[in-house]
Amino acid sequence: MDTKVYLLRHGKIRREDDQRRYIGQLDLPLSGEGERQAETLRDLLGQAGLTAVYCSDLARSRRTAEIIAGRKGVPVTALGALREISLGDWEGIPFADIARHFPDEFKARGADIGYYRIPGGESFADCSLRVIAAFREILAASAGDIAIVGHAGVNRVLLCHILGMPVANVFRIAQDYGCMNIIQCGGSGYQLKLVNHR
Repeated sequence: MDTKVYLLRHGKIRREDDQRRYIGQLDLPLSGEGERQAETLRDLLGQAGLTAVYCSDLARSRRTAEIIAGRKGVPVTALGALREISLGDWEGIPFADIARHFPDEFKARGADIGYYRIPGGESFADCSLRVIAAFREILAASAGDIAIVGHAGVNRVLLCHILGMPVANVFRIAQDYGCMNIIQCGGSGYQLKLVNHR
């Protein structure tokens, strides 16, 4: 049976400042704007016959999933395997600080974005392996259409897989806060119907 997967990114997070930081698996909450983006996703999915909502176990993904599932009364399942890429020792540190203090490592990651592993963290290839395995398990356990609330990195590696693209192309796919992607899954494989819709 075909399954329609609504692959979503959580709403905007609450930050202490405007500096670009490596967020990864830091457990940050939604901002007020992020809550509103989750409500917009809920309204967009109003007519979708969802049977379940899956999400990362990080607060920003869980809260977005709870808002989406709220009126539908469908179960929300939080999975650690759907967490954002782990950025290890760089978690929470501004990009500019890493570029200044670790210029060689910063350049090496930029040159090999798919496979460079930050100390204590994951590469996008590592992240892809766990996310694709979780996606397959979710599909095997699902009956009917579902929503998955992921993260920018998580969604990108999954979309690379769906499109047959190398993980090195991960940043060719935009994933804005509160966006929606639609994947049709069936006997003939996967078909991407919508990308980064707001």
